[in-house]
Amino acid sequence: MRRADGVSEGCLAGCCPHMRDDPVPATADGVAAGSACPRDLPRSPLPERAAHLYACQGLSTYQVADVVGISRQRVTRILHRGAVAVKPRGSGRRRLPRGAGPGIPIALLADLYLRHRLTCAQLSELAGIPPRTVQDRLHAHGITLRTRGRFNREDRLAIEPDVLADLYLRAGLTSDEVGRLLGVSRHVVLRAAHDQGMPVRMGGPPPSRGPAGMELITALYADPDVREVLARHGLPVVPAGGPIWQRFPVPARLSPDLAEELYSWCGIGLHHIELLTGQPADSVGKLLRAAGVALRPAGGRSPFLRRWRAAQQGNVAGDGTSCGPPAPAGRSTVPRPGRARRRSGAGPAVPAALP
Repeated sequence: MRRADGVSEGCLAGCCPHMRDDPVPATADGVAAGSACPRDLPRSPLPERAAHLYACQGLSTYQVADVVGISRQRVTRILHRGAVAVKPRGSGRRRLPRGAGPGIPIALLADLYLRHRLTCAQLSELAGIPPRTVQDRLHAHGITLRTRGRFNREDRLAIEPDVLADLYLRAGLTSDEVGRLLGVSRHVVLRAAHDQGMPVRMGGPPPSRGPAGMELITALYADPDVREVLARHGLPVVPAGGPIWQRFPVPARLSPDLAEELYSWCGIGLHHIELLTGQPADSVGKLLRAAGVALRPAGGRSPFLRRWRAAQQGNVAGDGTSCGPPAPAGRSTVPRPGRARRRSGAGPAVPAALP
């Protein structure tokens, strides 16, 4: 709302530079000197409010976006339409003295990054150097940076193998009990046990026949169907012993066809594919859904686990082969869900293979 002279009523005496032809000097906190300019104009129209916060209060476009609840890009567009001069990106960034970065010991940065799992942004705040300088110094000393994004592999919760072995194997506690003691979920406990190649006990009552525990990674590589598919696609055997980012510093390349063969034809689960390729289970599920593969409902045992359990109890064919379908020779020509749709052009587009 403006007065008859065109000055916003929220900005007393027309203190905002964008409301005046002769800007009034501002103090260090961005408030015009000698005025009672309000911090915010919550009842004003959005363009006027954004211009007031940016030009009068000295907030950045990011800060204005947080205050008014819109994106930074929209704030910039509003300011441009209102003829408010927007400073170049980075002009308000805090500058560090030349040579500030090398004063931080690389051993300290590496220890905080690798052992304490701090991010580059957190190291930047602690050391007082830009995040890019932190990344460059870690790169220069041969330290591989963790991957970024929603399905980050390296920043997962981890459990010390010795602690897990003491509680789960030697003390005989359940995964729920171990999780409560360590402050993590049951899923994290079981995932860490599988990563380390520990024999994980079966759920439910103890079986009357067969082993009571399962070394999942060993069982996956021992399955003839899984082994044939991995060999045909050129995936190496990576033994158990460590979290996913240690076993697979670089994830194996996972194409839609390979993921579909492992999931639909071999009958293994998303987490099983993660253990064999280093690709996070969430990424595998996203790839399969994009390829038109219907995922099995959550809960219960996968076809591979049922096949393995039957084999351990002696319910195998007379010649000792697995209970699953025979592995194809060479490149598979067996029709699988979604393959006909992809060839005909119908259905969802097939994404590129995961790196």
